[in-house]
Amino acid sequence: MTVELNHTIVPSRDQRAAAKDLADLLGLEVTKAGHFDAVHLGNGVSLDFMDVDEVPGSMHLAFLVSEDTFDEVFGRLQERDLPYWGDPMRSRPQQFSAYFGGRGFYWDSPDGHNLEVLTRAS
Repeated sequence: MTVELNHTIVPSRDQRAAAKDLADLLGLEVTKAGHFDAVHLGNGVSLDFMDVDEVPGSMHLAFLVSEDTFDEVFGRLQERDLPYWGDPMRSRPQQFSAYFGGRGFYWDSPDGHNLEVLTRAS
């Protein structure tokens, strides 16, 4: 049997708002999955947002996208005037990364999760 990631739970202070925020930036939709608000990714994995009183710590979520989708996501990020970085340590503000010959950037979700969009994976 092949092992595949099916879903992960993303803790948030407002699951509906957090799921919608990410889905809107990525150009995706939010659906209900039981008591979760879910964002379904193209490879069958879902991010299931769950309300918590206090977010226990920052998660890192990286999204592999096409060059065209990268430009669309970046455009939406700029429309919101959100800060972004070229590295996860936030030492390169307003820059892209160039890992593995592609482009990428990092930004923070409203709950403090470290999010990344990249066009090439290792």
